[in-house]
Amino acid sequence: MTGYSHTAAPPDSGLIVPPGEGRTLRAAAQHVTFKVTGAQSRIASSFEVLVPPGFDVGAHVHARSEELFYVLEGELDVLAFEPRVRTPDGWQGWRSPTGERVVRATPGTVIVVPPGCPHAFANLGEVPARMFFQSSPPPDHERYFEELLDILSADGPVDHGAIAALRRRYDVEQLTPLRHDPPTRHP
Repeated sequence: MTGYSHTAAPPDSGLIVPPGEGRTLRAAAQHVTFKVTGAQSRIASSFEVLVPPGFDVGAHVHARSEELFYVLEGELDVLAFEPRVRTPDGWQGWRSPTGERVVRATPGTVIVVPPGCPHAFANLGEVPARMFFQSSPPPDHERYFEELLDILSADGPVDHGAIAALRRRYDVEQLTPLRHDPPTRHP
């Protein structure tokens, strides 16, 4: 991989990660490419994430992490507010006390999530969505993605118990379930 290293650059050097470079993890249709890790930045980890159709990360909260999402391609339904009522079965119908609702994020949309703010994203369309994702502080989300994609790539049904245990270890309070229900194609 030219132009990319998992080691830290000298203190007077920057980092340039060309298109298509980085370390990519795959699980079925899910892809996460590590662009900047805690080895290169003490401020944030940065990723490019391919969100397959039917994937719903589920509403969740981080006590310590701050996140930024930038939609590059496709559309995602996104949530970034405290709802009037947290319902455990789904977040798409949530409303904030001031009337905010879930938003359909299109390319160019930025979502900033401070610690303690419930948030979620889901791809309800039929084509993958792609987003740039940043998490601060590093490297918790790096380790989380590595372990999550291992779980999602295992044979058989998704082990939701393993995902729940993983999330507890990495500052993720899960409010609604993670789901991956790819749309069915009709002939």
